Amino acid sequence: MILRDPVHGLVAFEAEEESIVPIVMDTPEVQRLRHVRQLGVTSLAFPGAEHTRFAHAIGSAHVMKLLVARLRAIQSALPFWQQVTTDRARDALAAAFLHDVGHGPLSHLFEDAIPGTPHHEAWTERILLDPSTGVHKKLTALDPQMPERVAALVRGEHELPFLANAVSGTFDVDRCDYLLRDAHATGVRYGVYDLDWLLRSLRFAPSADAKTAPALAIDGAKGLPAIEAFLLARLFMFQQVYLHKATRSAEWMIRTVLARAATRLMDGERLEGTPRAIELGAAGEPIPLGEYLALDDDRLFMAMRSWESAKDPILSDLAKRVRGRELFKTFELFGEQATIEGRENAHATAREIAEKRGLDPDYYVGLDAASDTPFGAEADPLYVVFAKGPARPLSDVSFLLSRLAGQVLSRIRLIVAPELREEVTSALAG
Repeated sequence: MILRDPVHGLVAFEAEEESIVPIVMDTPEVQRLRHVRQLGVTSLAFPGAEHTRFAHAIGSAHVMKLLVARLRAIQSALPFWQQVTTDRARDALAAAFLHDVGHGPLSHLFEDAIPGTPHHEAWTERILLDPSTGVHKKLTALDPQMPERVAALVRGEHELPFLANAVSGTFDVDRCDYLLRDAHATGVRYGVYDLDWLLRSLRFAPSADAKTAPALAIDGAKGLPAIEAFLLARLFMFQQVYLHKATRSAEWMIRTVLARAATRLMDGERLEGTPRAIELGAAGEPIPLGEYLALDDDRLFMAMRSWESAKDPILSDLAKRVRGRELFKTFELFGEQATIEGRENAHATAREIAEKRGLDPDYYVGLDAASDTPFGAEADPLYVVFAKGPARPLSDVSFLLSRLAGQVLSRIRLIVAPELREEVTSALAG
């Protein structure tokens, strides 16, 4: 199989071990990802961000292919049992390609909005292990134990930790692809880094125990700027894209729409066009895998379109605002206002203003606290190796990363209906 990709250029899966990608590509569960946007509603702020998790899955598998090639180029000094065999490479490619197969509609919105709904990682594992799925059937036809091994890799578990970390870790194929892909689609060049040079800089860290598989490391003479750029790219993408005020506002509004719909369903109201999975989730009942897989971005937007005609005025109003991109406005909190006490006071003030204006503060005022730790104390730390001396943690070697280590990027914002913005700003800006 040969494909053209806007991020990686020519993408080919032609070797025997790489055939796993085209084998599982045409299963219903994977094809569903064509209808799940990688960045949810980010296109409301960045019009080009319409790419899908299907494209990202292909990109992740491509990066895994490149990584496997690099590991094989440097593994000659390892004992055979620690080397990347054909079977291990096939499992790793499958895990990279299928790591997001259980993702719900609109990024993380669905699992956040319906209480008790399993996260996408749990759905991915169910898809891999359920005998009724096309993915499971394709994998078991190759090897009956393959679904279990691939599921373990997606969880970050493998007898070779460096292979598990390549699927789920600080420097994994998921991040390697989505940073470049999201930067390309949004036009935000801060997410671009040198993937080729970074892969070329990978080494194995010296292991004190010959029975223990070594950890991956970066060549200190060549690769330090590349890994710094990778980690800074992730920081900058969170600053510019993932925590963008319009994106966060739209996400909050859709979560609120789903929460309101769930409340009305629990009260016995019938909402036309509601997917069965949402009805079951609202009732606190288990969602069958088939009903979950019937959900995608298109189905969810169709449901919200039908809710515009709901008898409930709040649900109807919010659903109409989402479709018309009448986004709620944000007021960012800094300093004392961003402390726990300060944000609670600001939120209370905005809620009082909403009540006076006759708007339900539970649905027309929100407090959004978003954060990320770009470089922290990870379970799979990357080391730096030099020609002489022991392997050292990145934060001990890099001037930039030593200062970034453990720092939390946060954005604390009030989200309010546009008609409340002026009064809220006046009350809090003084």
